[in-house]
Amino acid sequence: MNSIDIVRMTLKNLLRRKTRTLLTVMGVVIGTASIVIMISIGIGMNEGFKQEISRMGSLNAINVRSPEQGRFYVSEEESRQGNARKMRELDERAVADFSRLSGVESVIPFIETHGKIKLGKYIGYVQLQGIDPEYMGKLGLEASQGRLLQSGDKTNVVFGFGVKDNLYNPKASHSYRWSGGSPKVDLLEERITLSLDMSYGDDFMQGDGTAQKKPQSYKISGAGILEEGNYEHYNSVFIDINELKKMVKAFNRGKNQSDNSSDYRNIKGYSRIIVKVKDINDVQGIQTQIKDMGFYADSLTDILESMQKTSSSIRIVLGAIGAVSLLVASIGIANTMVMSIYERTREIGIMKVIGSSLGDIKKLFLFEAAAIGLLGGIIGLLLSYGVSYGLNSAGFALMGFFGPGGEGTKTSIIPLWLAGSAMLFTTIIGLVSGFYPARRAMNLSALEAIRKE
Repeated sequence: MNSIDIVRMTLKNLLRRKTRTLLTVMGVVIGTASIVIMISIGIGMNEGFKQEISRMGSLNAINVRSPEQGRFYVSEEESRQGNARKMRELDERAVADFSRLSGVESVIPFIETHGKIKLGKYIGYVQLQGIDPEYMGKLGLEASQGRLLQSGDKTNVVFGFGVKDNLYNPKASHSYRWSGGSPKVDLLEERITLSLDMSYGDDFMQGDGTAQKKPQSYKISGAGILEEGNYEHYNSVFIDINELKKMVKAFNRGKNQSDNSSDYRNIKGYSRIIVKVKDINDVQGIQTQIKDMGFYADSLTDILESMQKTSSSIRIVLGAIGAVSLLVASIGIANTMVMSIYERTREIGIMKVIGSSLGDIKKLFLFEAAAIGLLGGIIGLLLSYGVSYGLNSAGFALMGFFGPGGEGTKTSIIPLWLAGSAMLFTTIIGLVSGFYPARRAMNLSALEAIRKE
């Protein structure tokens, strides 16, 4: 028999017992849909984790922190290791060492400190980020209004998207200071002053009843406001690093470093260095190299890696649940093919007598079993896409259990590799399920099969 004959006989035999074939195919459909939907929910959960972490900052960035900051970002074991050896300061030599590492795209040093801004009747606490304006474009940030820092900017600054929300009126009663939403102010147009003194903008009296000395302040201008999304810079104010150094030195003048009197700000070296990596898959390896060089280093991939391990375990459990349904379906295929042998025993005997080879009989039964698996896989995959669309459109009640739910997050994701694997897997399941019935058909005696009524 040629291939066309086998296909024609397969269709004829499957349509001969329509109800039984349909029930067997439905078993494969349910098994395929179960395993695809379960795995797709696991994939959706993993992508949800990535989106949530990416809102906290870039996944390609490694934060290298100064010895003063680093001890707050490491585990107890890493802290003990750091105490056993002197951790290196962040200086120009460190910048050069990081730049030489293979896979590093850029090295961006920062000076960080805190301050207060005042515009009109409003004041607010901010996190000051001193950076070389030429490097700001390499952070992957974009401005929703205005622009980023550029070469030549001195007192021009870029605000984080949450700065406006943190402004308050100090003269309002305490219960109304933070109510009413964001103040109606324009950070890019209004006159703004900045001070490193935390008492700036508040009216205080000294013990003798005289007015407290007015803190030193600086006039700044808004160049841009960052677009919403990266919460790492929610309340940040980016400013030229050299200008911030001058402000910190002026603030420290007359203060005692040894006992940190009057909020002494340490500006030895850099506060933090961001190492941007070209490939996210190289982040962990480069981070390890930086730690081995004697620095505190962390990245958002540390959190992501932990979350992915959890989601991977959940995907395995969900996939196993779906696999049980497919296993039951494979038993149904085997049962259908065995029953077919009993019904077609005489037909098999005639085929042998007229010259059909054992290979042809084997191919016929295997092809029938594979056809049931493939047909069930295709219908099951279409059903999976429908269920996935419903979950993503209407929302999933158990979203909080399966993973984070934010804007644009999908509960179920069926990538092409999963769809292709599902159809291939169901076809293979059909072939495996049909192997025993095919062997049984091959071993039937031709004469006894012809005599059988």
